[in-house]
Parts: sequence; C-alpha cells; structure tokens
Amino acid sequence: MLTINHIINPVKVTERSDLFVAQPITFESMRVAKEQRSDSVGVSLCTTQYAEDRSIIPQEFIKTKDLKRSMQNIRGRQFERKLPFIKDILKRAYKQSKKGDYIVYSNVDIALQPHFYEWVAGQIKAGKDAFVINRRTISARYTSADQLPEMYLEEGEKHPGYDCFVFKRELYKKMVLGDICVGAVYIGLVLFLNMKLFANNFHEFGEEYLTFHVGNDQVWRNPENDPYASHNKQEFEKIKKKLGRSHKNIAQVIDSAFPDLKQANQ
Repeated sequence: MLTINHIINPVKVTERSDLFVAQPITFESMRVAKEQRSDSVGVSLCTTQYAEDRSIIPQEFIKTKDLKRSMQNIRGRQFERKLPFIKDILKRAYKQSKKGDYIVYSNVDIALQPHFYEWVAGQIKAGKDAFVINRRTISARYTSADQLPEMYLEEGEKHPGYDCFVFKRELYKKMVLGDICVGAVYIGLVLFLNMKLFANNFHEFGEEYLTFHVGNDQVWRNPENDPYASHNKQEFEKIKKKLGRSHKNIAQVIDSAFPDLKQANQ
C-alpha cells in the first residue's frame, strides 16, 4: 500500500497570532482529507513540536519526537522567536516513515481540500517522485473550522510562494538543508532546489485547487522577521555553494523557481 506521511509543525500561540485561527482549520482539513481518501492510500498525520506545544495537537495526529534546537540556540545572535530548522522537522518525518513511503511537509497555516491525499496518490502512481503544490488564497472572513464547507467552495486566487512539498522518503537523505529555519524567506526556495536537483521526475503544480490559506497577511514581511531572513539568506548561500559542487546546472534551477512571481513582476 502507498503510504503518505504528512508532517506539520504546530505551535501554541495567543489570540494575537494569525495561527490562532489558521491552525485549527489546518488540523480539521487534514483530518477530513484523510477520512475521505480511498482504502488503497495510507495516510499518517504527524506533527513535530516543542514540548510546550503538545497540548494543542488533536488526538488524530501522531506526535513525533519533540524538537530541541531552535534559532535561539544560535550563539552570538538575539532571536526572540523560537523557530525550528526544517532539517530537524523532516528528520522526524523520515524516522516515522518506512522505505518506499512519501513525505508531505506543509506550513501549519495551509489547509487541504478533501480530495488532497487521493490526488497526491494519483501523481505518485503516475511516476512523480517529488512535487510542489502551490496554494490558493481565500477570503480572510473565515474564523472557524466549522466554516470549512464554505471554504472548500471558494476558488480564491493563485499564490506564487511554495508552502506544500511532496517527495519520496529516500530523497531526504540526499538533501542539503543547512540550518534554514521555518517562518522566514528562502525556506521554500531551498526545498524546491533540493527536490528539483535530486528527484527523477519533479513537477510544480500552480493551477490545481488543492490547498488554501485564509487571507493574505504576509506576516513574513514584518520588519521583526528581518534577522531570520538574514540568517536564512546566509544559510542559502552556503547550501547553494555546496550543491553547486555536484550540480553544474544549479543557477538554471534557481532561476526556474517562482515563475508566477517573476511573470507578475515583469
């Protein structure tokens, strides 16, 4: 049986955070999508979290080993937000899964359409070993998971960023991820880059309505996130240099990222 292991990184937040509304919607949409997949598709809903975040995670999710490292562990710098590293998150997904399985990583504020896992399984069966699914942005008027039936029907607008990634489990061991942290720019580019370089059959899906985000707050543009963006940029340069030693086409691969965003800026 094809098994999909979907991991997210929930965090306990106050009502002032956009995640206070978004995370319950994500949790419920994942539960519904798992419930509606066919018997031929196995789905494990997984989380990795810091110890203090466990209380908000629904019982339907497998809680993998708690995270230990964060940006606050980087010496010589002051980082107030306890942001984890994508390498540590995917490591837990790798250990939770088995040979031949597929891993899905998505941002914790990304919700799924009910047919998500069935569609993903179809792409895997068609031979794709890694792909990115770009989200739609829907109205910010939604505030509760009880409104999911309405959200499913809203077409929304295309969004050019990367926030949902599917890849064959074995690809994780090849990836060069450095200490790129979640919640800041460059993380999507780094995952895109690794997947496109190491996969045999990679694809970017930008038109399908499979995932969605409530509103378009663009929290990452907040000046308070500048230190994390600067850190990720430095890590990206290290990763690019390391990957460039074995992949001479790295410049072309990087240039192929975010085609919709580049077209919009022309």
